[in-house]
Amino acid sequence: MTPPIPSDAGPTGKLRLGVNIDHVATIRNARGGDHPDPVRAAEIVAAVGGDGITAHLREDRRHIRDDDLARIQTATDLPLNLEMAATDEMLEIALRHKPHAACIVPEKREERTTEGGLDAAGQHNRLVPIVSRLLDAGIRVSLFIAPEVRQIEAAMRLKVPVVEFHTGEYAHATGEDCAAELKRIADMAALAARNGIEPHAGHGLTYENVQPIAAIPQLAELNIGHYLVGEALFVGLEAAVRHMRELMDAAR
Repeated sequence: MTPPIPSDAGPTGKLRLGVNIDHVATIRNARGGDHPDPVRAAEIVAAVGGDGITAHLREDRRHIRDDDLARIQTATDLPLNLEMAATDEMLEIALRHKPHAACIVPEKREERTTEGGLDAAGQHNRLVPIVSRLLDAGIRVSLFIAPEVRQIEAAMRLKVPVVEFHTGEYAHATGEDCAAELKRIADMAALAARNGIEPHAGHGLTYENVQPIAAIPQLAELNIGHYLVGEALFVGLEAAVRHMRELMDAAR
């Protein structure tokens, strides 16, 4: 039975900002060596009031590298959200490092960035043992999914505490399509919250489009990376994070 979509506003409060530092590592890896160091980026985020660090350890190690994880955890007390594919290799790495959270994402070697949400419904049997082992280790599990009833139902069956909605369709839409995508995210955030799952959101969020998303009262966290690293080239990471934080707070 499909759970009802609530009409109530749900909980409100400070919206957390998790900063994805992957693309600091992308710049480092383009030339090799150790500069710029993503750990320094994590320290800056902590110093300016960021609420968490997100890092995606990909199969091909195109940006974050294995040794970055422990260094990030040592350098800052901010919770680390490890984005990971549903593979045995990534599971073992997560269990070894024990980040605060593990967000399971789809991953294809040929993609430039994560394209769309995880098909949690279609991959249920594959996800069951991975989610179970992560939860047993005290790691808060999140699924990076499209804002769809079917995927939330799958998250409920998997008993994950968090879902993160892929906001790429919203970010790239215009006019009525943008309004429709925003409503879909808002409806699904309300649905998730009503059923005991904490909703987060991220992908493609910018200064220009973040406030309508930030205004959705059930959302507890936004994870933003590529845009902030790009802005940091012009104004510095501290200023970029501070301005995003100001926009999010104003929307609430």
